[in-house]
Amino acid sequence: QLQLVESGGGLVQPGGSLRLSCAVSGTMVTVYTIGWFRQAPGKEREGVSCIGNVGDYTNYADSVKGRFTISRDHADMSVYLQMNDLKSEDTGVYFCAAGWNVAYGLNATEYNYWGQGTQVSVSS
Repeated sequence: QLQLVESGGGLVQPGGSLRLSCAVSGTMVTVYTIGWFRQAPGKEREGVSCIGNVGDYTNYADSVKGRFTISRDHADMSVYLQMNDLKSEDTGVYFCAAGWNVAYGLNATEYNYWGQGTQVSVSS
């Protein structure tokens, strides 16, 4: 029912910034909450941020509060993750996901559709 495509990853130095994009297409796109998750090698996938279907609800992992900002373009329902002051521990593959019945928003089990991921590497 839904397709998600991430873009914007890359290699940056600590303290740098990246802006990730999640393009969403399919049916009933406006009803879905969109979340960002990341997974480092050998580690579990963790929730980073999420935004409600109309942008009235957002949530962030404590580790990224004050540095990352999630937003939604209501013209096409694309979702963005602005990442500032990046740290080495932010390194990982970042995925966007869509869920139609999301409450907390940072638990991967709440989501129904997933993108392919984009690599973010923070290193000096």
